[in-house]
Amino acid sequence: MSSWKQLSRLVDGLSLVAKEIYHQSPELQRARNGDLEALGKKALVAATDLVGLTSGKLRNLSNRRSKEPSVVFFDDKDDGGSSKADDVSVPITPEVVAKPTIVDSKIVSSESIEEVRVVDRDGETKVGVRAEVASTPLEVATVKRRRHRERKVPSTPMARAYGFFNLGAGLAWGAVKESTYRLVNGTPPTQGNKPALSSILSEENAERLALGLCEMRGAALKVGQMLSIQDESLVPAPILNALELVRQGADVMPRSQLNPVLDAELGPNWQSKLASFDYEPLAAASIGQVRVHRAVTKDGLEVAMKIQYPGVANSIESDIENVRRLLNYTNLIPKGLFLDRAVKVAKEELARECDYEIEAVSQKHFRDLLSDTPGFYVPRVIDELSSKKILTTELISGVPIDKVASLDQETRDYVGRKMLELTLKELFVFRFMQTDPNWGNFLYDEPTKTINLIDFGAARDYPKKFVDDYLRMVMACANKDSKGVIEMSRRLGFLTGDEPDVMLDAHVQAGFIVGLPFAEPGGYAFRTNNITSSVSNLGATMLKHRLTPPPDEAYSLHRKLSGAFLACIKLGATVRCRELLLQVYEKYQFDDEPQVMASSSVSS
Repeated sequence: MSSWKQLSRLVDGLSLVAKEIYHQSPELQRARNGDLEALGKKALVAATDLVGLTSGKLRNLSNRRSKEPSVVFFDDKDDGGSSKADDVSVPITPEVVAKPTIVDSKIVSSESIEEVRVVDRDGETKVGVRAEVASTPLEVATVKRRRHRERKVPSTPMARAYGFFNLGAGLAWGAVKESTYRLVNGTPPTQGNKPALSSILSEENAERLALGLCEMRGAALKVGQMLSIQDESLVPAPILNALELVRQGADVMPRSQLNPVLDAELGPNWQSKLASFDYEPLAAASIGQVRVHRAVTKDGLEVAMKIQYPGVANSIESDIENVRRLLNYTNLIPKGLFLDRAVKVAKEELARECDYEIEAVSQKHFRDLLSDTPGFYVPRVIDELSSKKILTTELISGVPIDKVASLDQETRDYVGRKMLELTLKELFVFRFMQTDPNWGNFLYDEPTKTINLIDFGAARDYPKKFVDDYLRMVMACANKDSKGVIEMSRRLGFLTGDEPDVMLDAHVQAGFIVGLPFAEPGGYAFRTNNITSSVSNLGATMLKHRLTPPPDEAYSLHRKLSGAFLACIKLGATVRCRELLLQVYEKYQFDDEPQVMASSSVSS
């Protein structure tokens, strides 16, 4: 019966989205007055736009994937300096790159590695590997990967609204099929006597969700990629498996849509600044709003060009509003999550992420901040190839940090320690943090033992007073100081002071659990102590009795902090966390000194 109730809520949500399409579409308004021909044409074009068959108008069908070469080389003309594609350009074939590679005196199969020549910070050329493959021989489990399809990005409000409606209708149909199957064959068994998942969360629906997000891209895909870094205690396994496909990247933007963006942002002669450009995007660098392409400048520097999907910035408001209405109407989100506040913050953050001029400034600032910190590197920005919707940086190599889980324990401990060191330093030393914990934003280069940092669109600063009180709260959690936790939580805005005792107890216990890694000296084994499942057990109580949403700063901050913890859990790292915290605390300069913790609380 619960499955049918959930299905009913979903259908109600779809009807709400349909109403929104009606109110936003002038064609539907005209149809109400009898102009059905215009409606039919508009609906047809919107539907075919979504699947890549048209470009805002009816046209002949074409092949889904371009047959043109992937890599295009440019030669300067003698008469005017303008550039054109070299007539002899050819795609990179397996014969070009497939050859055995020797790493640490061991031969790595040519099928699992691809060379990338990188001009490093000293101007020397090094040979590395693409971000999606490891720089050492690994035992890699077979994983399901999706082939990138070439599809236009739905950029008009009606096309995107139709996309959400189509996705929701598909999920509803999948739930009907799964519910019918269960009625006939019974509920499928689960591991560990866990309760069966809702029929809406079937494996088929999970994959349908992932593919739908890959087609929509933009803010919708960004949400899916954020969920993909969670663990099974917070997000069901079928959804996580499907969202892994999302993290591998969205569909490929066709050249007919990509070239006008390059022309508009860099000028019609943008080719004159490059020796070559690869139209095949780097899979590991794909995110919700952009595609990242490899190119080579005239002076031989290999660069990564992050190019924003057309219409993404304008679609943030409608995308998030459609998701919010659907979640609100279907009651899938508890009231204790204060969805409206979360939506407000998400809109502000995503709007900032879509301005690459802001991101360029943030990346340069991070490069300066970390210039003297060993173990980290921020690639330099190439200003002459950057704009509001294109950001070009030097190309760096490495593997996403979740792939480090296949390396030896010493390396996993080192990377886990560096991730926590970076997080603490960002908040309590710089007060400036890159808040997107996507695995692909941290690329580990094993030969140099360096974590290369990319994607600073979500970087932001934090007020000094907020950071002062937050550090005090972290120390109170680590020292199991109940009064300190409650006092700092009220000062920060997590509590109002009117909460019942059951809420205060759950809040304090959750703080103590999160503070466990910092509670005792010595190494803390993240994999043997599942923090996320312990906190989630208290979640129902806090959602039921919470009286106020968290402060705006907490959304991005807790996303980054949870990402750092989840990275350490994924790696199975053992880290001396209290030592890292005390190194920061003992040097920290507070603006005021409220006596909420005993002086002995800082002892190790």
